[in-house]
Amino acid sequence: MTKKFPKMGWLAGGLSLSAGLALALTVPAIVLPGAAYAQQASNGCEASRSGGGGVGRSILRGVLGAATSRAARSLGYAERFVPSAEVADTLTESIACHLDEREQVKAKEATLEATRGEAVGTTVNWTSDSRENVRGSSTIVARDDAPSDQPAGSSCMMVDDIIIVNGEETRGQKRMCRVPPARRFTLAA
Repeated sequence: MTKKFPKMGWLAGGLSLSAGLALALTVPAIVLPGAAYAQQASNGCEASRSGGGGVGRSILRGVLGAATSRAARSLGYAERFVPSAEVADTLTESIACHLDEREQVKAKEATLEATRGEAVGTTVNWTSDSRENVRGSSTIVARDDAPSDQPAGSSCMMVDDIIIVNGEETRGQKRMCRVPPARRFTLAA
């Protein structure tokens, strides 16, 4: 025989225990948005968090992180993304962390197209297919055909990246070099 217990406290509103727990943990993040995000790094993006915690903690972080991100976005707070390995040789973290994976690929393709021509002043624009109000550009602003810090036959250029996410502009400048026998420019160390 199953005994029924009366609903009590915050459960009286009809919330399940898991929904109540998620709400209790999400509300402080909405009220105090700084608590929802890690300390901001010098590049304007979220600093990485250290500390393991196992599978359970990882799952809980994922569930709560998704709920907190949705709540923060609805309140107008910026979202932060992890730069993908696919774009690591082309985009700086200060730009990539503001873009989702598909936008990162578009920004990478714009940079590659701009550097292919090697002409100072070349600008290639892109627009997001995954989010409204997200666009960017890559512009070659300078060339160095004999960089002293690179092997003979190398050439380098400075590229300005500009992205606009929901009206907020972020700029980043990067040095890209092509070292023989490579056929394309990549981020210089």
